[in-house]
Amino acid sequence: MKKLLLGCALMAAAMPALAEEITYRKHIRPLWEDKCERCHGSNSPYLGAFEENKKMYVDDDKGPRMDSYADLLFFAAWPDTGALMRRLDDGKNTKDGQPGNMHKQLGKSEEERQANLRLFRLWIGEEAWTLKRPKEITKEELLKFKAAY
Repeated sequence: MKKLLLGCALMAAAMPALAEEITYRKHIRPLWEDKCERCHGSNSPYLGAFEENKKMYVDDDKGPRMDSYADLLFFAAWPDTGALMRRLDDGKNTKDGQPGNMHKQLGKSEEERQANLRLFRLWIGEEAWTLKRPKEITKEELLKFKAAY
């Protein structure tokens, strides 16, 4: 019963956001600050430095820096197309059904994770949500990205 009530409360909280355009400033940034900033904030390295010393940063609980709109788009749209989606995805879009390695960070319960994943999906655009890598994506697919500021 508690899970049902929590699920209803989360859905009710998300409903106003679903009726309006999802934007980085109003919806994604606060969610990112709550769930992602600790590991991907201004104290984290940019991707190049992260890749050069990956083990050290992972051991220090740091991932690549994503603390601005432009930095987050780098991992969603271009040039590292799909990286954000591959890591946040719940596994419903993969052959093996396994969620991305950051899906669990979207919330304490599966209901909260699904509600937060839905916000990211709506922000990117349902038609643009892709797990493809940069070499696999077409210009037409890139043009479907919404990601409003």
